[in-house]
Amino acid sequence: MKNAVGRDIPESVLTGGREVFQGSNYRDGMEYAKASPKAKAYIKPGESKILSSVKEAVQRCGIRDGMTVSFHHHFREGDYVANMVMKEIAALGIKDITIAASSVGQAHDPIAKMIEDGIVTGLQTSGIRGKMGEAVSHGKLKTPCILRSHGGRVRAVEMGEVYIDVAFIGAPTSDECGNARGTGGKSDCGGLSYSMVDSKYAGKVVVITDTLVPFPNFPPSIQAIDVDYVVVVDEIGDPRKIATRAARLSQDPRDLMMAEKCAKIMAATPYFKGGFSFQAGAGGPSLAVNRYLQPLMVERGVKMKWAIGGISGPMVGLLEKGLIESIVDVQDFDIDAVNSLRSNPNHYEISASQYANPMNKGAFVNMLDFVVLAALEIDIKFNVNVVTGSDGVLMGAAGGHSDASAGAKCAIIITPLVRGRMPTVCEKVVTVSTPGESIDVLITDYGTAVNPRRPDLVKELTSAGIKLTTIEALKEKAYSMVGAPDDVQFHENIVAIMEARDGTILDVVRRVRPFEF
Repeated sequence: MKNAVGRDIPESVLTGGREVFQGSNYRDGMEYAKASPKAKAYIKPGESKILSSVKEAVQRCGIRDGMTVSFHHHFREGDYVANMVMKEIAALGIKDITIAASSVGQAHDPIAKMIEDGIVTGLQTSGIRGKMGEAVSHGKLKTPCILRSHGGRVRAVEMGEVYIDVAFIGAPTSDECGNARGTGGKSDCGGLSYSMVDSKYAGKVVVITDTLVPFPNFPPSIQAIDVDYVVVVDEIGDPRKIATRAARLSQDPRDLMMAEKCAKIMAATPYFKGGFSFQAGAGGPSLAVNRYLQPLMVERGVKMKWAIGGISGPMVGLLEKGLIESIVDVQDFDIDAVNSLRSNPNHYEISASQYANPMNKGAFVNMLDFVVLAALEIDIKFNVNVVTGSDGVLMGAAGGHSDASAGAKCAIIITPLVRGRMPTVCEKVVTVSTPGESIDVLITDYGTAVNPRRPDLVKELTSAGIKLTTIEALKEKAYSMVGAPDDVQFHENIVAIMEARDGTILDVVRRVRPFEF
């Protein structure tokens, strides 16, 4: 069955009431009953929640074959917790485990072997990179991986589509009762926004920390009333690896040129006025936009009301200079952001549900004026791919990409026209992770195109003297430079399902065929 972005979704995927994607606003106004998490009062007054080891926590939680466990990715490539827990699960002979993580990456390469061994047979995540991505792409996972945006993950948990048996939450600080924070220890990561929903809805919750602090550890990101056990270990992660390549500011002149162009385009829209709101996604060029906004804001006498999303040093700099009233934080991309969340009273932590859940009554993304995002590919219908490479292998993350672009008044993609020898602007993306109806502007190093759905922006930008082209012309330019890409060869079997943020099916990912000479 074809969906609203023209992808043919097999009937085999549409089980259990699943529907194909029918547009970003298809489920607006839908009413549903939130899932009811299990609760059990069994901690007696004065009884300690502290356990001696991760192994004891796995045993006390009663983890057995077929269960679902969850992790968060605030440490990004510096995370130690997921590997630590899965090592103990494997050592106990437990198998057929589903991991429901907010994201997994190269830090979790050891788990790829567990996929091959049948210890891990299910995976639900926003992003997947490294050896785990390769294992899934080559059909090693027993069941199709479910890919969701950050907002889509929270929605799925709150609606009961995903039940987490045990949530393991790496926390830089915790007290003996489980009040946990992302700051105040030796391994600060900032907020714990992505794990908040896990703590509220999981059957059991285990906080793993390397810094035990006196009770009460306030204000907590994770509340003790939701925590079953606390485990103290030597290290939970390496904060120096939070700023991975995907979340690192670019110094590439080409990226900076595109970032500067983006700031000028933002300033040419009617949304660039006092009190505007803004999010910059992961990706060097999009993060670099912050530095070029400052002179334009000063020149126009414009201040930002609030900024949101993954926060980095340049955004913090605007806050400290009084050009932003407040930062609303779901993830920190560098140590400057971590330190700001800890010390600046106008830098706030919110939950992933407050950030991007499409099925609640007021997600922040719905109030965005601008979002600037990256892309692995974008096609002539403005559909974006941020999850698979040009070879079809899973190597990226949906993140909050589709959430923010659906909510923002002006969603901008920045990407070079070609990467290596591959065109970034193409006829048809390998995988649709963000529907083109949500994207308004494409900025490349060879020109800017506006989605035909936005004639108002075409008029505004043209009036401001900004030269525009068409996305078809950009595609042809890319093909003239590096040639048209060959179609990726796939097997028939499906290895991953790309859900739209509302839970409908946006696309599927099939098993890649080995390259043949």
